[in-house]
Amino acid sequence: MPKTITAHPHELSSDTHHRARESGRISIPALGTSLGLFFAITFTLCVLFDLWVPSMAMNSLWAPLLPGFTWISWSSFLLGLVETFAYGWYIALIFAPLYNYFSRIFRPQGG
Repeated sequence: MPKTITAHPHELSSDTHHRARESGRISIPALGTSLGLFFAITFTLCVLFDLWVPSMAMNSLWAPLLPGFTWISWSSFLLGLVETFAYGWYIALIFAPLYNYFSRIFRPQGG
């Protein structure tokens, strides 16, 4: 009878991420969350800067990039956070599979 190996879910997840890292693959969830948070934090810092230094405000740049965003209310700010986080996921969903595909094609042989 074959021996059954039981692993905890976090061990499987860790092993899967380790193999992905060794193969040069990019994890879509890790990239999506990282980029989403990066863009949301950057958006927050830009809004704070615009409030602190209104003469150098960039809010006119946000309107074309963030549909429904207007200057500034709590609902508009929250919409901007959601949209910037979604932009991070959009990039991850397109970029990571492309990178993973082309990294397999252009992987150096023999090493």
